[in-house]
Amino acid sequence: MFTQKHKQPQLSEGFTLLEILLVVAAIAILAGIVIVAINPNKQLADTRNSQRRSDVTSILNGVYQYAVDNSGTIPSTIPTSATCATPATNEICKTGATSCSGLVDLSALTTNEEYLVSLPTDPTGSSTNGTGYFVARSSNGRVTVCSPSAEQSANITVTR
Repeated sequence: MFTQKHKQPQLSEGFTLLEILLVVAAIAILAGIVIVAINPNKQLADTRNSQRRSDVTSILNGVYQYAVDNSGTIPSTIPTSATCATPATNEICKTGATSCSGLVDLSALTTNEEYLVSLPTDPTGSSTNGTGYFVARSSNGRVTVCSPSAEQSANITVTR
């Protein structure tokens, strides 16, 4: 007796090129939507502005702690000005700067790390010897510290 062997068709395993391309396209579309929704540029700018708010508050707290320890006298190097960010000579000098010429020297706050370990610098707007933060004293003796480099039209100013 003869038995007839039937040839069974071979089943290929794996994915076709078309299937792989469709999956890659779908992932690319979803990734694009997620990136637009997250908006990393805005997130980074918000993070830098948050750091600026913290830095401005730290500097002002240091100035007022200095005043508390010195019978209400704030550092004499803080200029009297109607606005914080102008003139440019209101910029605070960095800790350890090579020269504080034309800048506000608040090294009294960092001497022996008594009030601040070091003066904070702006995440993007510091100059060679400046911190990127500005300080001014009003005619009434109120001190304002500001960050003119704030992003997204934010106004970062603290006055006490």
